[in-house]
Amino acid sequence: MIITKYSVCPRDCYDTCFMKILLDENKIISIQADENFSFTGKFLCPRVVRDIDRIYLNRILFPYIRNGSKPGKNFSRVTWNHALTVITKKIKEVLKKYGPEKILHIEYAGNMGLLTWYFPLRLWNLLGATKTDYSICSKSGHEAISLHYGLSYGLLPSELNQMKLIVFWGFNAAVSSPHIWRQALKARKNGAVIATIDPRKSSTARNSDIWINPRPGSDVALTYGIAKYLIEHNYIDTNFIEEWTYGYREFEKETLRWNIKNIEDITGISRNKIKEIAEAYGRLKPSATLIGFGVQKSLNGAEAVRIISLLPALLGYHRGFYYSNSKGWYVDISYITGEKIIKKTCRTISQVALAKHLEKDDFKFIYIYNMNPLITLPDQARLRKALLKDDVFLVVHETHWTETTLFADVVLPATTFLEKKDLVIPYSHNFIRLSNRVIDPIGESKSEIWVMREIAKRLGIESDIIYENEMGALKKALINAIDNGEFEDLLKQKVLKLRMKPRNKYQTPTGKIEFYSITALKKGINPLPQQVFKKIKKGYYILLNSATIRYTHSQFREIYGPIPPIVEMNPIDAQREGIKNGDKIYLCNENDEVLVKVIIKDSVLPGVLWSPRQLVGLNNVPQNVLISSDTQKIGGGPIFNSTLVRIRKIS
Repeated sequence: MIITKYSVCPRDCYDTCFMKILLDENKIISIQADENFSFTGKFLCPRVVRDIDRIYLNRILFPYIRNGSKPGKNFSRVTWNHALTVITKKIKEVLKKYGPEKILHIEYAGNMGLLTWYFPLRLWNLLGATKTDYSICSKSGHEAISLHYGLSYGLLPSELNQMKLIVFWGFNAAVSSPHIWRQALKARKNGAVIATIDPRKSSTARNSDIWINPRPGSDVALTYGIAKYLIEHNYIDTNFIEEWTYGYREFEKETLRWNIKNIEDITGISRNKIKEIAEAYGRLKPSATLIGFGVQKSLNGAEAVRIISLLPALLGYHRGFYYSNSKGWYVDISYITGEKIIKKTCRTISQVALAKHLEKDDFKFIYIYNMNPLITLPDQARLRKALLKDDVFLVVHETHWTETTLFADVVLPATTFLEKKDLVIPYSHNFIRLSNRVIDPIGESKSEIWVMREIAKRLGIESDIIYENEMGALKKALINAIDNGEFEDLLKQKVLKLRMKPRNKYQTPTGKIEFYSITALKKGINPLPQQVFKKIKKGYYILLNSATIRYTHSQFREIYGPIPPIVEMNPIDAQREGIKNGDKIYLCNENDEVLVKVIIKDSVLPGVLWSPRQLVGLNNVPQNVLISSDTQKIGGGPIFNSTLVRIRKIS
């Protein structure tokens, strides 16, 4: 008999799609969009529809303990009891000899469910283990916007149908968020104009009405150019600025200081193109500016995000931007993680600079789940070398075999989102629904909560913090967070709305939008956004990387094969270098070299290269060996898109 169950995609994606899943007994026969949920609509992305296959491919089915050298798949299958005994014996030893700060847990957003990602942190927070700062993705942008707004939440994607202008700034929504892109296309049918600002001619740029392609890292100068035009042509909302903002005169003075010729020289954008986008902002109201995470993954990233977010304020909009709405809900994440109850200060290290920390810090026990850091983080050569140290004991709890599992001493099988109950909180739209367990766990896979509790039992921990009923914890975390119902309605499979913090409330020292940031001043950061310049050495290219439609970070390679080891190069550069389409070249810098295949396209500017992120080169070297683990001053984020490389042709 065919039955239908409902679930929610938990991946690190804007869309957080609702799905209906058809089953014949315990076998999935179809994964479809839930047509009753308007945001998802009638389609799913090419990734989640293939979970019907991925759930069975490349799975870790049993616990394993290493019986050979690292890295490699040199493991012996063991029982859960044996694996957990080995793990807890090691934890006890480290706690006794070195203390909890020598235990490090590493996790991120492989599955964004509250019960998968956050609830298991209760064990490590109770022990006082060292943690990472989650800086690898969006943190710098969050902190940048917060300097001026207090918190980084903005408009909802569902509001795009009200807009006359929709600007995707460094946001390839057609790939990274097909459902937000669908909302924009609907708005265009009602007369809206779509503009894209991106150095690369992405899928979104190709299908926009306006495309502005500034040189990588020049977004601050471009934004000052747009602001200058808006001010000089009286497009700004002076009443709004007077009532709702602070420090505008300082911002105006800095803006008018910019010379249009200098802006053209820095950005590579003509004054006519600057006029085009500025006129669109000035005349087409209301507008929405959607800022992509890729903008802030560069040396100048946080500075760019903070000034881009201020453009809507010039025009009289309360938070007229979208970056991420994760800070806009009332969900008490600190209760889920136990931090609110435990109130213990744990050491925090940089996730971006993890390689540097592992090299110099003497961590004795590392526990990784919900993340594949040995492909996704910068400075891969140093990171991998550090994890080969004899005195580092590494445990990985994972659904699939990954690069990270190959460095583990113990590998534990985890359940996928289809094999457990959870709740996913979106970071774009504000709809939630309980994600059901659709099938029984495959093999001997166990949930993160089960493993946390089993380790705690063997450590002799009896705290209620560990054993609190997880659904009860969710209920407490959602008190006052739901707009149109109660927690019990989730248990009845209802779709509910999250309550959003007021759009016109600003958690800044002045309680206003601060063009001139008092918080920045206190932190020793320029109160006004700055254009940071990175000198490009002769013979070097700027290497950009971003997402592709078939992969969520390193996931789905089981389905679609390796992430394509390619690089896009401008025809002018290719001709100068004597490179033909399809040639193989090395991308090189002081860190290492990665072998890729050249695709000659005018999608990138001369002097700029683009590759899919997290690829592994034809020489079996990951792209991220080329990326420095240096961090930004604001938020400690990565500088992926400020990477400089040379080209070496195969002789």
